[in-house]
Amino acid sequence: MKKTVSCMNIDEKTLYEFGGENIIYRSKEFIFKEGEHSQYYFQIISGKVKLNTFNENGKEFILNILGKNQSFGDPLLFIEKLYPTNAVSLQPTEIIRMPKNNFMEMLKSNPDISLEMNMCLSQRLYYNSLMVRNMASSDPAQRLKGLLDYLKSYHDGDCQHCFPIELTRQQIADLTGLRVETVIRTVKKMVTNEVIKLDGRRILY
Repeated sequence: MKKTVSCMNIDEKTLYEFGGENIIYRSKEFIFKEGEHSQYYFQIISGKVKLNTFNENGKEFILNILGKNQSFGDPLLFIEKLYPTNAVSLQPTEIIRMPKNNFMEMLKSNPDISLEMNMCLSQRLYYNSLMVRNMASSDPAQRLKGLLDYLKSYHDGDCQHCFPIELTRQQIADLTGLRVETVIRTVKKMVTNEVIKLDGRRILY
C-alpha cells in the first residue's frame, strides 16, 4: 500500500484558480505566530520552514521542518483554534498562500482533494499517537525511533536511510526528554544496529 503523505501537496494550478497567491518570505521571517488566528493554507514552492514554540524560559522546541511541495496550517482551518506554534522561514522561502474561505470552497468543488486531506489528517493523528506512545518508553532507542517515524511521516516514500533528520542532537534531546549524552550514545547504538546511518553528523533514517 502506498504511503499517504501527511502534508498535502495540491496541484498549483488548482490553488491559483481558487485565489492562491505567491508570497516570498525572508530568512528567519515569521509566517505566523503562536496565538494568532488561523487564516490561510500554506504550500511551499521553495525554501524551508520550521514549526517551533518556546517554553516559559525562552527555550526553543522545534516540532518539524518542512520543505518544497509540503504544506502546513491546514488542520486548524477546520476548527476555531489559535496557532499552537510559530512558523518561521529558515531561508528565503516562496509559498502559495490561500485564504481560509477560498480553501473551503476549493474542497467543496474538489471532493477528491477533500478525501485525500482526510486521509492525510488521519495519518498525522496516527503518527502522533505512535510518537506519544513511544515517548512513554523507558528505552531511549524506542523514544528516538518514535520521533524519527513521526518526522518521516511528513515525507513521501518508504526508502531506508534516505530521509535526513534536520535536527541537532540538542534539539532531539529536547523533543524526547533525554539528555544530550544519552542521545549521542543511542544514535551510535542505532547506527551499529543499522536502524539509521550517518552522513557526517546528519542522521539518515
